[in-house]
Amino acid sequence: MPPTPLSLPDAERLFAILVEKLRTDATPDMALVGIHTSGVWLAERLHAALGLAMPLGSIDVSYHRDDYASRGNRNLPRGNKASSIPFEVEGAHIVIVDDVLYTGRTIRAAMNELFDHGRPGRLDLAVLVDRGGRELPIFARYCAHTLERPLPATQKLVLARRGDAADAPLGLTLQEQGEQGDA
Repeated sequence: MPPTPLSLPDAERLFAILVEKLRTDATPDMALVGIHTSGVWLAERLHAALGLAMPLGSIDVSYHRDDYASRGNRNLPRGNKASSIPFEVEGAHIVIVDDVLYTGRTIRAAMNELFDHGRPGRLDLAVLVDRGGRELPIFARYCAHTLERPLPATQKLVLARRGDAADAPLGLTLQEQGEQGDA
């Protein structure tokens, strides 16, 4: 008997859950750093909802990926963006924000990029969804939802922003690898 089709959670509901989880530990000196692109959208919304004083940071992990040497420019997304860390990393409490946690390799790359800017005092991870399939010992301290069963490697969970405004509604879709939007 084939497995039951996956029912995707509501991204806006997950966002509200993630805000409440972060709110319990939010301090005036906590900084958020979103991973381009979906993690930045999420971090923008979290930053506003939590009313954080530290400026929002963003990271492009393209050059820190462990498959860059083997794939070179083919691994770079179109329109890659520069990282922006507008605060002192040394000794800071930083929360890396991404939409979906999968193998852990993107998070490892984000950590490498951050350490190029200094040594944080504390580093945490916040994600909307943990889809399973970890290849590295990385976990999210703040996770709104963990899928009941890991997705196959042929599928990708994608966060979309429905509009251009920073507070535009978020939605999750399931795509087969290779479909439009696959990076």
